[in-house]
Amino acid sequence: MNSPQAATRRFAPAHIALLVAAIVIAALAWFAFGTSKQVPSATFTLLSGQKISTDQLKGKVYVINFWATDCDTCIQEMPQMVHTYNEFKDQGLEFVAVAMSYNAPMYVANYSQTRQLPFKVALDDGSAAKQFGDIQLTPTTFVVDRDGHILKRYVGEPQFSELDDLLKKALAKQA
Repeated sequence: MNSPQAATRRFAPAHIALLVAAIVIAALAWFAFGTSKQVPSATFTLLSGQKISTDQLKGKVYVINFWATDCDTCIQEMPQMVHTYNEFKDQGLEFVAVAMSYNAPMYVANYSQTRQLPFKVALDDGSAAKQFGDIQLTPTTFVVDRDGHILKRYVGEPQFSELDDLLKKALAKQA
């Protein structure tokens, strides 16, 4: 006797098990992909020879921008990066523009000086790009919160209105 009630009772445990499995998988995916990644421990050598590390930047909201002097998109976005920095620096934003290891230091220094870049400019020996996920494409930009979590990674020129909104929110949160 196959009544509809018997069929429901027979399949109910299987349906519940599938539902529980789906919830567990969704929760694991949220924890794996829904939370931000911790910024790697990296040290940058500035044009001045001074060093600054991500450990020293903890407690601040900051942007790390990997760029190159021969990258058209990097050069195109740089004035807007300067504008973004100038807009948020008084709220505590830090910014490190990291020139890729294949850039000649004199080109980076010349570009930085002639464009009067107002933020920190670093020369990478290849180690920082490797620590940030083996950066190959420029520009690649990271936004990091006060706790050292990467809020966003942009490959290519960011949508600046989105970047500005993200920075406003991150800077508004107290340490």
